Amino acid sequence: MTTRRIKRVSTSQPTLEGAGVHLNRAFGNSDIKLFDPFLLLDDFRSDSPEHYRKGFPWHPHRGIETITYVLRGDVEHGDSLGNRGDIGSGDVQWMTAGSGIIHQEMPKGDRAGRMEGFQLWANLPAADKMMPPRYRDIGAAQIPTVNLASGAVIKVVCGRVGDVHGPVRDVVIEPLYLDVALPPDVTFLHPTPSDHTVFAYVHAGRGRFEETDRGELGNRSLVLYDRGEQVGITSTAEGVSFLLVAGKPLGEPVAWGGPIVMNTQSELQQAFDELRSGTFIKHG
Repeated sequence: MTTRRIKRVSTSQPTLEGAGVHLNRAFGNSDIKLFDPFLLLDDFRSDSPEHYRKGFPWHPHRGIETITYVLRGDVEHGDSLGNRGDIGSGDVQWMTAGSGIIHQEMPKGDRAGRMEGFQLWANLPAADKMMPPRYRDIGAAQIPTVNLASGAVIKVVCGRVGDVHGPVRDVVIEPLYLDVALPPDVTFLHPTPSDHTVFAYVHAGRGRFEETDRGELGNRSLVLYDRGEQVGITSTAEGVSFLLVAGKPLGEPVAWGGPIVMNTQSELQQAFDELRSGTFIKHG
């Protein structure tokens, strides 16, 4: 089985989003072809409420899916369809914007003021960009945990580890989304379809992300893999925790304007025209 080599290593960069939220962006608009079918990964971990409490007030989305995973704290959300709720520690929200939704996300943090989480954007194929919007709210208790003999602990949001499947299914890009924690000096091997885009994002500890002596990588490191049939990650003496994400590339043109991602500039322009005219929302 061919083990993937590292194609690119980078570090997420500080940026401001929403009404003034301080976060670190692992990848985004300039990396469309490299990370297809994924568009963006934001790391919004902070111990300072002033960095996140202004949140992400009402804004539109069309043509994408947003996947929000909260490690610690609480995010309140609401939308133009009347949905309201909270995403708490360990929870995931998989939102399919489809034809259009207007929503807000307001991080609240925990009692100590800590907020930790990630938001990943996945592109929708042209055939599904105008599908009805939907939410999949997945509580922490619904996300299976796999404990390997090596001591590795894996939370399976989607995809599978051995015979354990994550709760998110029937997504066209066939995604894998794992949160992996390795104790010291353990190697984790995981199979991947050879044609899928695969990346890892470190959120604690340090590890080596291919079977060579290539340097150790730590917190906020992003590893994009080349093609292969499996990944191999080895922890250092302090252990390592990381997100492992994979998906089937769409190979379609991308027209991206802020929170809206379509296939052509005319589709993008139509979306913004509909926002101005009040006809953006297609489904009650």
